[in-house]
Amino acid sequence: MITIFHAPRTRAIRVIWTCEELEVPYRIEPVDFSIAYRATPEWRAMNPVGKVPVMLDDRGERGAPFRLFESGAMVQHLLDRYGEGRLQPEPGTESHALYLQWSWFAEATFARPLGEIVNHRRAFAEAEQSPAAIEEMIGRAWLCVEALDAELASREWLVADSFSAADIMTGYSLMLADWLIDRPFPEHVSAYFARLQSRPGYITATR
Repeated sequence: MITIFHAPRTRAIRVIWTCEELEVPYRIEPVDFSIAYRATPEWRAMNPVGKVPVMLDDRGERGAPFRLFESGAMVQHLLDRYGEGRLQPEPGTESHALYLQWSWFAEATFARPLGEIVNHRRAFAEAEQSPAAIEEMIGRAWLCVEALDAELASREWLVADSFSAADIMTGYSLMLADWLIDRPFPEHVSAYFARLQSRPGYITATR
């Protein structure tokens, strides 16, 4: 059994969605997302920087549940342990390298400025927020949207013409962009995001 410590709109969505696609049994443990709770010793023992999600896999190699606190690592662990080759190309192939590229792009490059927008707004009262800083972050995020639009001009999915966990990773980042940036996605990204939103796993994970 997989336990996913979850709060709405957090990266736990990626993990729930992956479990749904792979039909891996899981349970959700709701987390108090308040700053006060996430700073407690109790939660810091689960995630040392106080973020959400955390995942426990009961099949720990040492007889105790195995804990992870990075969503991309959780997704990859689920694929490698339970996926039986699903949702990722064969390791060692160029397609797998592209799968890794887009998976890491989704978090390290695309989600980063989006997270900075959230943190900026959380840290400063509205009167103290910097419109110039927020616009700079939006600009960096939009470059990622445009890169995805160019890539998706000739394909439905990011890798090897089939849905993969790279699309799960990217789908969450697009969800954040849709929430935080008040402008319509370009044509190919818009159609891609609609395809992602129609998948039952996405629907369940974002309820």
